[in-house]
Amino acid sequence: MIQFERFTLQNGLRVLVHTDVSTPMAVVNVLYDVGARDENPQQTGFAHLFEHLMFGGSVNIPDYDEPLQMAGGENNAYTTNDLTNYYIQLPADNLETAFWLESDRMLSLAFSEKSLDVQRKVVCEEFKEHYLNKPYGDVWHNMRQLAYQVHPYQWMTIGKELSHIEQAKLQNVKDFFFKHYTPCNAILVVAGHVHAGQVLALAEKWFGGIPAGTKYQRQLPQEPSQAKARKKEMVSNVPLDLLCKTWHMPGRLDKNYHATDLLTDILGGNNSSRLYQQLVKEQKLFVHLDCYHFGSSDPGLLTIEGKLTEGVNMEQAEQAIQQEIDKICKEGPTEQELQKVKNKTESSIAFEDMSVMSRAASLAYYELLGDAAWMNTELDKYAAVTAEQMQAEAKNIFRKDIEQPNNSIVLSHLFDCCLLIAHPNLLLNVLRSLNSASVNFRFFSYSLYFLFNIFLFSFLHSVRHFLQSTLKLSQCVLE
Repeated sequence: MIQFERFTLQNGLRVLVHTDVSTPMAVVNVLYDVGARDENPQQTGFAHLFEHLMFGGSVNIPDYDEPLQMAGGENNAYTTNDLTNYYIQLPADNLETAFWLESDRMLSLAFSEKSLDVQRKVVCEEFKEHYLNKPYGDVWHNMRQLAYQVHPYQWMTIGKELSHIEQAKLQNVKDFFFKHYTPCNAILVVAGHVHAGQVLALAEKWFGGIPAGTKYQRQLPQEPSQAKARKKEMVSNVPLDLLCKTWHMPGRLDKNYHATDLLTDILGGNNSSRLYQQLVKEQKLFVHLDCYHFGSSDPGLLTIEGKLTEGVNMEQAEQAIQQEIDKICKEGPTEQELQKVKNKTESSIAFEDMSVMSRAASLAYYELLGDAAWMNTELDKYAAVTAEQMQAEAKNIFRKDIEQPNNSIVLSHLFDCCLLIAHPNLLLNVLRSLNSASVNFRFFSYSLYFLFNIFLFSFLHSVRHFLQSTLKLSQCVLE
């Protein structure tokens, strides 16, 4: 049981205090109720951009890191589609330093063209490194756009397009800040070797005078029911073919969320999961296979993603996954499987609660969901899940009617035309490569069998030239 006290300042800032005298440290966690889903579709990536800008200094504190380091502290932040979280850990004796730093950037973040330009370049390089130049990096950019048509979950926290950050103007940045980074849109959690009276006094001193701002009222478009399965085939310079399939699942506050969470663990949570045991270890169709979700506040996506063993046909791999899905829908989980994933969940939560920093973040998160006290009832909700409930939820998520179809991305590796040209069984290997790469060449496939070697050589030379100049080829297919 995690004990805490709650206060609300006149400007709307919610303050939670968790005391743990066993540690000499203190954690100051500030959560803002803003994420990538709250961005303008034409100006995406701003929530993540602010994660960087907030460390660029404020009006009264030009260098955020120096005074924190002098106080023996460390800090970091993260952004999701649903929230933005900043946290500081430092010796409890220096607690007021954290209040000073966090309050000043909430009140008077330093906006300048220089700071924006620096952080804009940092974010753009991050976009290029992780999402454009990294193997498989663009998979989820494509998958989100495939799975969501109107809901803002259709873009990543990094942003939908690189140009949105490149073209960000200082006024756009200011508008976003004053709309979301306000006391009435924030939650302050202080945990560690502290007491409630001390924290309340410091909160009033450093945050009480900040204007409340206008409470952000979230009015997001609801994703309509998907009428047809959607599929996208891509060819890229990746080491192994990849198959990624998603199904729509309940949001974080849905009564069936916990059953779905446990379902993903049974299917692909670790090396003892069904998908790993059957399709990786036994049938050797995949070298890696996982089932996961993101715990999204709004209805999210349950995902099965795997890298195929070299030479395995994509259709064969997809059919094998479907067989496992059909099996759990028909039979449900065993009691042994259910108890195993419940034990795993209990251990994970217990391990997280050992850290005062994790406790602070969890309190802030559950307060954002509706009530920090829910943190203490989470295990009860997992314990109450039955095998019958999980089977019913599996049938609901994986049903084959038009109400809940799946979305899939097939990413195939780029075949090397140079090697094929040198191979003695030229035509056979060309056809095999075309098949393994899952490239739709139907327009001219009927004629490949009848071409003379000289024409075939010219064709391959052209393909080689095209692929070298354009590394990625994508094709959308609506089933």
